[in-house]
Amino acid sequence: MHQEPAPLTRHLRVHQDRGHTVLEFHGEIDIAAALEIAPYLDRVTAHQGVRLVIDLRQVDFFDCSGLRLLYRARSRALTQDGELQLVCTHPLTLRIMRVTGLSRLLTAHPTLDAALGQPEATSGSL
Repeated sequence: MHQEPAPLTRHLRVHQDRGHTVLEFHGEIDIAAALEIAPYLDRVTAHQGVRLVIDLRQVDFFDCSGLRLLYRARSRALTQDGELQLVCTHPLTLRIMRVTGLSRLLTAHPTLDAALGQPEATSGSL
């Protein structure tokens, strides 16, 4: 069942969808936004068997602070025997992920439906 997102910060909305916690990032994901988002991300990924989706479709700018958030979320989810899916369509963000190698660890899906249809998209070694 899909719920309307609850605003947590100006950069983050959270809702549940098909047994997954969906974190929608919004706006510019820079160091200030990362400091805002990190506590929520850590709280969500602290649970055993977490099923998480990070949705970047509403992001206008994404720098290394955002990459650190994604890598940390992935590492924490896998440590808890969970899974992390990623939704991203922005060409520059996808390019940054390719150049840094993060795309080898996190497959970017074009839609939420596509991400939720791929439960093993967290493959890859830590």
